[in-house]
Parts: sequence; C-alpha cells; structure tokens
Amino acid sequence: MMPSSTSYFPRSYAESRDRFLADAARLGAAVASYPISDVGSEGEALATDVALLGAPDAQRLLIMTSATHGVEGFCGAGCQFSLMDDAAMIKRATQAGVALLLVHAVNPYGFSWMARTDEGNVDLNRNAQPFDGTPLPVNPGYAALHPLLLPAEWPPSESNQRDIARYVAEHGQPAFAQAVSRGQYTHADGLFYGGARPAASLLNLRRILETHASRYAHIGWIDVHTGLGPRGHGEKIYAGRRNDAEVARARQWWGADIAVPYQGSSASVDITGHLAGLIYQACPDSSPTLMALEYGTVPFDDIVLALRGRNWLRANPDAPPALRRDILQATQDAFYCHAYDWHGMVLGQSRVAVLQALCGLEAAR
Repeated sequence: MMPSSTSYFPRSYAESRDRFLADAARLGAAVASYPISDVGSEGEALATDVALLGAPDAQRLLIMTSATHGVEGFCGAGCQFSLMDDAAMIKRATQAGVALLLVHAVNPYGFSWMARTDEGNVDLNRNAQPFDGTPLPVNPGYAALHPLLLPAEWPPSESNQRDIARYVAEHGQPAFAQAVSRGQYTHADGLFYGGARPAASLLNLRRILETHASRYAHIGWIDVHTGLGPRGHGEKIYAGRRNDAEVARARQWWGADIAVPYQGSSASVDITGHLAGLIYQACPDSSPTLMALEYGTVPFDDIVLALRGRNWLRANPDAPPALRRDILQATQDAFYCHAYDWHGMVLGQSRVAVLQALCGLEAAR
C-alpha cells in the first residue's frame, strides 16, 4: 500500500530529524551533522543534517533544502521525505548522473521553537551579507512601522490595528509589504531582521556547501518555502544573482512561469542577502541554477499578524501559557496547512520540480 501524503509531514523538529536520519541510513546515504549550541523546545540537540546520495564520480548535483525559515520546515521536510521514499525518482537521478544532497533543517532552532527566525531573531534569507564594513541595505519604510508591528500588548489593540490600516491606506499595500518584508538591519527585535553578523546556521550551510557541493560542475538547488501566494500553489522563484544567462537557464529547466523578484514578477519582494547566494562563494567553479519553491498558505495580512505575535512572544517570554499556545499555533498555521488537499498539491509540485531539475542537469554541458 502506498503511504498517504500526510505520512510524509512531521509533527515536530525532533520527530523530523529522527526520520531524516533513519531514511538516510536506509538509503545508504553519506550523512553529516552540523550542530548549533542552542537546545530545542523539547530539550533536544539541534543540528542541520545532510544526506548525500549518488555515485562518487557524479559531476552533477541537485540540492534540496528545508527549514531555511524554521517553521516552514514542516513542509520542506515533507518534500524531502517524499523524495527519499521515491525509488523511481532516485533511480532517475542515478541514471542522469546526478547526486542528491538533502539538507534537513537549515534553521533547526526556528523549526523546533515554531519561529521563522533563528535563535537571534535573524531571518537567514536576509543574512547572507558581507558584514565587512560595506553599508548594509537600507529599508527606510520600516522604522515608522516597527512600533506598530511590535506593540506592548497582544493581541493588538483596536487603536493599533487602526494605525496599521491607516498606514496601508496612505501608502498602499505594495509599499506596506515592501517595508515589512524586504529585510531590515536596524531593529534586532523586529520582523525580517537580517542580523549584524553571519548567523551560526548560515555559517553551517556555507560549510555544507564547501564540503559537499563545491566539487560538482553543475548544481541545481530547490529551497522549499511556504507562506506567500495562493493556497497550495508552488510559485517557482528564481533565487540566483542578477544574471540573464542564469535566469534563462532557470526558465529552461522549470518553465517560463518562473518568477524573478528583481523583475517584479514574484509574490516575493526583491531582497538582498538571500541564502542561496552563498553558493557563489562556496562553489565558485560550479554552474548553479537556483530556485525557491514557495507554497501559498494564508493571506499576506494573516502571515504578518502571525509573525508579529511570534515576535511579541519572543519579547514577552513570560506570557500566559494559553496565550503562548495560541501564538505558536497561529505561527504554524501561517506556514503549514494540515490538510490533505494542501499536502497533495505540495508533493505533486515538488516531484515535478525535482524531475525538471534532473532533466536540466542531465542536459548540462
């Protein structure tokens, strides 16, 4: 009997990690673990784990990463478990001369603690900056919104909600989305904070790429995300640098509908410091083709409300237990739909994206 789609989606980081390591052992994969010092919500050790499948002489590599944004790992791990259970697809990769590098829980802290950010409130997908004295990106619209986004009380008061509605009415929804989500480097307790230095989990990922990926001539990368866009739709978002040839190659692999944020064709705002950019330093001799697969969950305003609540909880760790549970559940619900139809849409589109990447890598010269 084929397993149901629900069986691929974990209920916690601890459960997910155990399954990943067990599945990797079952497949005979080469496994490595990259710990961080913090502990998880169940007192468990936290680490990013990798499993490498494929022939030692393979010159092509497909990477799939999960939980770049912590709580989004419920979906990303499900995609990885489905692939690890897909004997036909693994055989197809072997025949194409493609090795598979599965990176489980890029941000294990956020996965375990039901947060989008890491232990320092850092958004890893805004954190890949030089931090060498070069001025960091400026987000002039965020400062005015910050006290509204992180109010003194939770749930937010009616006056707070009116103030945010007034901002949106005066500036427009696109400007609000830009100011909130493009990333900011001025308010360490705020939303979409990019950090003041490379985060521990980002450094781990850089080491993973240098150690396990740098020898390959051609690399494809699918980074699984959730949140933005219509419910269940997997928007294919180009995640590489501003390079016309790389955009064209991504479209050749994944279709003309691949969205390009810097061209204004994505549900995602145009950001800098995105995590996939690590590949250009870690794998300088490789030809990369990078894509974030973003599955829609709930409307953008609901996502922002959930993130605001989670940041408020971080600032108020002594919140009443019932309120704490409500905030954590709202955070999970914003980035993971516990529903059969959503699971099916996620896994179907993930499998197509993997197959397209294998075809693209097989044809690479």
